[in-house]
Amino acid sequence: MKSTKGGRGRVVTGVAAAVTGLALGAFALSGTANGAPEQAEAAAAARHAKPTVVLEHGAFADGSSWNGVIAELRADGYPVIAAANPLRGPASDAAALRTVLDHVKGPKILVGHSYGGSVISAAANGDPQVKALVYVAAFLPAPGESALELTGKYPGSTLPDVLDPVTYQQADGTTATDLYIRQDKFHHQFAADVPAGQAALMAAEQRPIAQAALEEKATTAAWKTKPSWDIVTTKDLNIPVAVQRYMAKRAHAHTTEVAASHAVAVSHPHLVAGVIERAARATVR
Repeated sequence: MKSTKGGRGRVVTGVAAAVTGLALGAFALSGTANGAPEQAEAAAAARHAKPTVVLEHGAFADGSSWNGVIAELRADGYPVIAAANPLRGPASDAAALRTVLDHVKGPKILVGHSYGGSVISAAANGDPQVKALVYVAAFLPAPGESALELTGKYPGSTLPDVLDPVTYQQADGTTATDLYIRQDKFHHQFAADVPAGQAALMAAEQRPIAQAALEEKATTAAWKTKPSWDIVTTKDLNIPVAVQRYMAKRAHAHTTEVAASHAVAVSHPHLVAGVIERAARATVR
């Protein structure tokens, strides 16, 4: 009887273990079955996630100059950051922009307007997550070139005649000069195709650029190694169209020409956003 009882106990124990094992196996299979689609969906979402667009404004402007472009990009599902440009010099401004780029995870499209083109050309150098560069009425300097030098390469800029320089003393006792555009000349010079009222606000809100920033020579040029797009503005009084075409051709950029002022991101936000999105679709898959 002891033997029989012990056998029964072993049988019961064995059955219980088998049932438990089957239950655990079913649970594991269920978890795998339920988890696999979720993992697949997450992987697919990651593959199809849109890159972050980082916008860098130029001289005599601020982040609000991108407002129309930001609205278009967000409506199409793109994450967007309009970085604040210190406008002190390409090297130091690029270092400031890199702190933004380093904070953003995943692929990025880097966009620069005007002097901001000099900044993105330096900031993107060596960053594998910057998939494309988009220049908007911008400078694309080669190493050894300055924005001021490029502006004067061909005739057509009337910017020097409307500048309002402000000289000040720095902490170390040396003097420096900031440059503004005279407010009464801003509409015609910078934003002729923008409504007068809006241009007046832009003139009041403009941020000055250090004169030294326009004289500082570039040391790197990311457009030599990264795919580039360029919006050339044919009615531009800041950077002559001949200069813009020269730089775009040299960079082998995908070029779009538009009869617009220097403030093309304000007057033609749909066009600018469209070029940015084409660059994103072509380089991020």
